[in-house]
Amino acid sequence: MGPSGSGKSLVGAAVAARLRAHFVDGDDLHPPANVAKMRAGMPLDDTDRAPWLDAVGSALARDAQIVVACSALRRTYRDRIRATAPDVVFVELVVAQAELRERMSRRDHFMPPALLDSQLATLEPLTGDERGVRVANDADLESVVSRTIAALDSQSLR
Repeated sequence: MGPSGSGKSLVGAAVAARLRAHFVDGDDLHPPANVAKMRAGMPLDDTDRAPWLDAVGSALARDAQIVVACSALRRTYRDRIRATAPDVVFVELVVAQAELRERMSRRDHFMPPALLDSQLATLEPLTGDERGVRVANDADLESVVSRTIAALDSQSLR
């Protein structure tokens, strides 16, 4: 989980490969109307997000060996996912704001860099009572993947 540019897809796919799990990019679960709205530079509201969060929860509930990349920026969004997939574990990828802006300016994605501010304003970091870990995505991919798996193992979350 994390804002656009935090590396959810790249790190998520690499973690899934290391764990021999399936990988789903949460972006692929958005209804076409959400993608069109974001592509037009308009942030999603909670009504837009609801069916997407339900699809994320359903994907997680269907498969015990799965990693889903999903922003899950607010506690209420994570709670909605947990309602369908109660055993979900979140990994929040933490990246400095300046680095997020740099990453977003270098890629072609339906989420324009202009929406980063709304994502950062929405972001509610994981709290101690949520099953999950916060991991800095500030190194090479293999290091971040190893750090992620070690953090999960240290808390018996895998």
